[in-house]
Amino acid sequence: MTGPDGSEPFVKKHDFVQPRHYAIASLLTAAFVLAGCGQPASQAAAPPPPPVTVAQPVKRTVTDWDEFTGRFEAVEEVQVRPRVGGFVNSVEFQDGAIVRQGDLLYVIDPRPFEAVAEQADGQLSDARAKVELAKRELDRGLNLVQTSAVSEQVVDQRRQALQAAHAAATQAEGALKAAKLNIEFTHVTAPLTGRVSRHLVSPGNLVQGSDSGTSTLLTSIVTLDPIYIYFDMDEATFIKYSKLWFEGRRPSSRDTANPVQVSLAGETKPSHEGTINFLDNRLDVSTGTLRSRAVIKNTDLSILPGQFGRVRLIGSAPYEALLIPDVAVATDQSRKIVFVVKPDDTVEARPVVLGPLDDGLRVIREGLKADDRVIVNGIQRARVGAKVAPQTAQAPAGGKS
Repeated sequence: MTGPDGSEPFVKKHDFVQPRHYAIASLLTAAFVLAGCGQPASQAAAPPPPPVTVAQPVKRTVTDWDEFTGRFEAVEEVQVRPRVGGFVNSVEFQDGAIVRQGDLLYVIDPRPFEAVAEQADGQLSDARAKVELAKRELDRGLNLVQTSAVSEQVVDQRRQALQAAHAAATQAEGALKAAKLNIEFTHVTAPLTGRVSRHLVSPGNLVQGSDSGTSTLLTSIVTLDPIYIYFDMDEATFIKYSKLWFEGRRPSSRDTANPVQVSLAGETKPSHEGTINFLDNRLDVSTGTLRSRAVIKNTDLSILPGQFGRVRLIGSAPYEALLIPDVAVATDQSRKIVFVVKPDDTVEARPVVLGPLDDGLRVIREGLKADDRVIVNGIQRARVGAKVAPQTAQAPAGGKS
């Protein structure tokens, strides 16, 4: 608004003061409201203790098992080589198939050996004819010597001629048998039952044959059921087993077929069973280990020589132990701990000494008592020294009482 003379606009005094009082009142009201809102926050109730699931350790008789890494090998393995040389006529097996003892594998051209056999047969017939002639000559000489028509010297000569004829006939019989054997050897058969490898010589190729190991390798056969698994036992384990044997708490594998369990690559539980059937007579000086062997049933032929496996060997006498679920064990730097709920429902971290797994539960060698309440679920909500709301589990997961 302008003055009567058109001067600068002006404001009345009461128009300027009134809004200022309103602003001060608003600020005071806001301060009281803020003060009233802060008071309940400082007096909020504490949260309830977090719920956790607890269970007492399971007590039962267990037996320790030691684990070793082993490799499977065939009980028997044969390199198939020809005993006679010649050209290969045919291959009579399918690569990688199961063959039975006596099955035909290769056929080598038998014609040269058949010709030799015919020649040997003729020589035998000639030798037998000479035997008959020498026998008749001797009989005549024996009759004539009685009338002194011939001398004793002639009779002795004819007797010696008969013996030589018998020797020649025997030699001819042997040559004929050898020739027939060579004909038989032209049919190379499987010496045992097992899985055959691929054929290394194709028809039309010339092979060398002998009984000295210099003949041509044709293929190989391995047995599959049963099958061996070899593993190396460290010296400390061997000493432990020896001590247990001296104390009468575990039989020795040298004179007892101790049981073993075998799991294959990728398996979490043993799938095959067997027994120990060999321990070497000395430790390897370069590795300090004892070569051991177990024999495993392989009725489904699923295991092949050369595979790896984990061997579990009984490693202790039966003993009473406390067990808890493996998920209840936590790691605190270099030690293992479990969380135990004390009578006042506060949490305590208890160091423990672990044993092996047994039927899904972990053996606790030291650190727990049978009446301890161990947190088996909700470990992430537990704090050492803080209270929890424990709920008792019916039974530890994976175990049995």
